[in-house]
Amino acid sequence: MSDQLSIGIIGTGVMGSDHAHNLARGVRGARLAAIADADESRARALADSLGGAQPDGGPRVFTDGREMIASGAVDAVIIAAPDPFHAPLALACLEAGLPVLCEKPLAPTAAEAAEVVRAHDALARPLMTVGFMRRFDPGYLALRDRLASGADGALLMTHSVHRNVEAYPGQDSSATVTNSAVHEIDILPWLSGHEVVEVQWAAGRASSLISERHDPQLLLLRDAAGVLHTVELQVHAQYGYDVRCELVCERASVELPPVPALVEADEVIVSSGLARSSAYPADWRPRFAAAYRAELAAWVGASLEGRLPDGGATARDALRTTVVAEAIVRSMEQDGARITVPSIDDALNGRA
Repeated sequence: MSDQLSIGIIGTGVMGSDHAHNLARGVRGARLAAIADADESRARALADSLGGAQPDGGPRVFTDGREMIASGAVDAVIIAAPDPFHAPLALACLEAGLPVLCEKPLAPTAAEAAEVVRAHDALARPLMTVGFMRRFDPGYLALRDRLASGADGALLMTHSVHRNVEAYPGQDSSATVTNSAVHEIDILPWLSGHEVVEVQWAAGRASSLISERHDPQLLLLRDAAGVLHTVELQVHAQYGYDVRCELVCERASVELPPVPALVEADEVIVSSGLARSSAYPADWRPRFAAAYRAELAAWVGASLEGRLPDGGATARDALRTTVVAEAIVRSMEQDGARITVPSIDDALNGRA
């Protein structure tokens, strides 16, 4: 492979556009070569808006992601299309031998994700990275480093909070798990170093502000070392995008820093009129902007070297996350029953 990666992006929604702008601003060793979207006018508008940001002009526009993959115009692909298209597009990339960064989830179901993992396992070299960007977030990295140091003794429990301003329309209660909680389902085993083996879903009084799903929800995840992880999710919280994580260890409690420390340099905490206040981001993009940039740079650098990025989520990691999410949904459907999480081998052999 050359010393520059020509990247194609499939999907021009929120994440596809963000990746395109990050690439156009400059990522060492990368250029945005193509954009694909079924909505040609939207894809062309994005390409035109970025044309002046690159020395060789704007990226090529395709109306079909598979056509872009087969065109020879790209060396690597970012999949940011709607979730149901992730698995088939990922399989097309693997068949073409192209490194791929697929936004989460790898697939809506464990069966589809397992198909991608089986195809990936058969390759001569690894090509698949899945976009669980919290692994590149400075705050979560600091938590992991602190835990690895052993300064606070063994990890006993974690508490996480994940709140969105408003929920996507047209989704039910299970989407809170499969679309939002998957970030915690990925990052908590990454922090603790142990897989989740048992799950339980719970909920109390539901918000009157949203009728399509039960909000908020509480998840209990127990890992192989016996650590209990609690995750509170509120996808229609109104006040702001808010992510928290606390590690309860034998000798200390360790937490993510407050939002303003990680969002923008000009965010401030204001004390005035007998009150103290600070701003919250409207969604996940400003909160995890640094993580997205670091993830993209790591993926580009690793792809140029023919390997996967250090610390990134693999296809197997993504499959495991989907298996755990499906177990939580089963607990939800069984009125909060404790559910044992199937193994990766069970998922790969159709027994999950």
